[in-house]
Amino acid sequence: MMASPEKIEAAVSALPLGACRRGFRGTLVSVSPVATQGGFDPEELERRLLELGFIEGASVHILHEGPFGRDPIAVRVNDTTVALRRHEAMAILAE
Repeated sequence: MMASPEKIEAAVSALPLGACRRGFRGTLVSVSPVATQGGFDPEELERRLLELGFIEGASVHILHEGPFGRDPIAVRVNDTTVALRRHEAMAILAE
């Protein structure tokens, strides 16, 4: 299945949420996990993130970073606040 030009352009300008700092506000573009060292396989991580509300078009805001290595982070996705490890947040693309 071929992606539309608009989706390709959005993905190119998007940043992984795990690379963003506290105060970042944006719109979720996609969830695209790769193999992680966190224990979840990519399909499981994608399913869990979608269940938590990380869906295309959702507003995201990084509220807090942990004191050691900036991990974990607190992210508000629409009206819900979720704590994520940075390596899990790397699967979330936002602009």
